[in-house]
Amino acid sequence: MQRILVICDDVWHPAEVIEKGIAPLAADRYQFEFVKAAKDILTPEMIAEYPLIICCKANNVTSGNPAPWFENTVTEVMGGEFRSYVEQGGAFLAVHSGNVFTGEGDGVKEYTDFVGNRFLSHPLRCEVLLKKEKEHPIMCGVKDEFSIRDEHYQMEILAKDADVFLTSHSKTGGDQTAGYTRQMGEGRLCVLTPGHTLSVWQNKEFQQIFLNAVQWCLEGKVADE
Repeated sequence: MQRILVICDDVWHPAEVIEKGIAPLAADRYQFEFVKAAKDILTPEMIAEYPLIICCKANNVTSGNPAPWFENTVTEVMGGEFRSYVEQGGAFLAVHSGNVFTGEGDGVKEYTDFVGNRFLSHPLRCEVLLKKEKEHPIMCGVKDEFSIRDEHYQMEILAKDADVFLTSHSKTGGDQTAGYTRQMGEGRLCVLTPGHTLSVWQNKEFQQIFLNAVQWCLEGKVADE
């Protein structure tokens, strides 16, 4: 059974949603281990023990503490450490609020450059149409189109090497990138923007995308392909 680290819990995205959404998907393949107070728990040595990190956490200490998670000279694992972890063969999956980092200070730019996007905004929760952009292992067994009710993230894609496999559309949010992958050094990174509500996590198509993303991330180093 593979141990996977899940980082979650911020002001607008309480851990309960993520725990209830992810835990039932473990089956007998994965052991999801949840960390909320990442600022005081994570170290480079600790994250190196996991083949995959899933980040569902914006830049807050916890849901009860809006202070920044990233703080130079205090936080031991920020964007630079995550990048090193992946380039050395780890894997990273940023889901929904794991992509909500804004500003330039205290390591935030390192993180946005690492995940390859910058959060802009989202309209009020609405009907969002998700569409398969291309054939990709993460879209295996998933319908070409399906709808969810969610926050429709509007993102600026920074990574020129982003391999987009999923797009999204809503009347109020327009056309957006909803999923892409990157090969970084010896490791892999994947981004998914849906995932605000428990109902999205319980959607069978989204569950399949998420599990496929986990498997793609865990498939190994680029050199082994």
